[in-house]
Parts: sequence; C-alpha cells; structure tokens
Amino acid sequence: MADGLHIDWLGRVPYADALERQAQAVEARRAGASADRLLLLEHPPVVTLGRSAREANLRTPRAALAARGVEVHEVARGGDVTWHGPGQLVGYLIVDLAARGLADAPAFLRAIEAALVDALGALGLPADTRPGMTGVFVAGSAPPRKLASIGVGLRGWISWHGFALNVTTEPEAFADIVPCGLRGVAMTSLARELRAPRRALFEDARAAVAGAFAERLA
Repeated sequence: MADGLHIDWLGRVPYADALERQAQAVEARRAGASADRLLLLEHPPVVTLGRSAREANLRTPRAALAARGVEVHEVARGGDVTWHGPGQLVGYLIVDLAARGLADAPAFLRAIEAALVDALGALGLPADTRPGMTGVFVAGSAPPRKLASIGVGLRGWISWHGFALNVTTEPEAFADIVPCGLRGVAMTSLARELRAPRRALFEDARAAVAGAFAERLA
C-alpha cells in the first residue's frame, strides 16, 4: 500500500465494536492490504483499564458503574485507567512502526503528543507535555490541567489504541476514576479552557487533529 496516513471518521461507536475494528485494521496492515490508519470517533460512556491499571484507581465499584450503563473493559494497552464518552475525540492509530523506521514505543508516544500539541496550538490553546507523565496539558498550568490521555498497544510493531482528547467533555465525567493513575492532576477540556461554542468546537478539533497527524505521519 502507499505510504501516508488514511484518516476515517467513524462517529459514535461502542467500545467493543471499536476494539474489533482495530483488530481487523491491524491484520489488514500486517497483510499489506491497508495503509497506516487513524480512526477518529466518540464512545458512549466507558471506563478502560490498561496493563498497569490498579483497581484502587477505580473510585466507583464496577457494579455501580454497570447500573448506570457505564461499561468497564480491561484492555491490552499501556497506561492505567481512563474514561471515554461523548464530547471526547478518540483516535486509534494503526501504524506499522517498523516500516517507518520507528520501532521505538517511547518515541511513538512523543510523536503522538507532538501532533496533539500542534492541533491544540492551531485551535488557539497553547499546550505542553510534562516529564514523567504521558499526555498533553494546558501549557504552564500548575497544578497540571490535562487535556489528552495517551495509551498504545503493539502487535509486532503495529500499533493500536491511541489517544483521547477532551473537547467538550465535562471534567466531572472523570469522577469515577483517578485518570491515568495521576493524582494531583486536574482533567480539563478545550471547551472549558477556550470558552468556545461546544459543537462547532468539536468539528474544529476533529479537523485540527486530522491535519496535525496527517502532517506528522505523512
């Protein structure tokens, strides 16, 4: 397949369906039947626990979450616990790192962070990264205000999972967890930081993120 990054907008997709779509995309990439891909979407409310997740970071019992219709999934990505839901732009990257000469997981994480910083800057919000904390934060914020969480998995140097950018998400949505296991970090969103119209902002954010990743992973 041709080099570059193919970007798809999938709309709102249940988490289990998105996992299946990712698995299919990974196998297509491995077989050479597909280019590298970025799947952009939203999820219904769901909590996911990565490989290094601690149960103590799940503040609300699983039964109580289920009673509210919030699914819980244990997944094969790096990182701790996170929440996905409406108003959050989720991006799943199916990228053959070896084919790009980037068989280096930390370097790939830094590339994802850089693309998100680019996108946020294009939207008028300066953002930065913090030593020892994967993700993207409001530039200079103290205590840190986190805008985007990142967690990837690898299948033979083909990536899956990716990032979640809080666009119009209310920070209160994270009350059930210790996001990414980071205490002393406040979750925020583009809408809260920019005080911008909510739906228009989501469309703008989607375009800015697509453009930033297309440029970084051209």
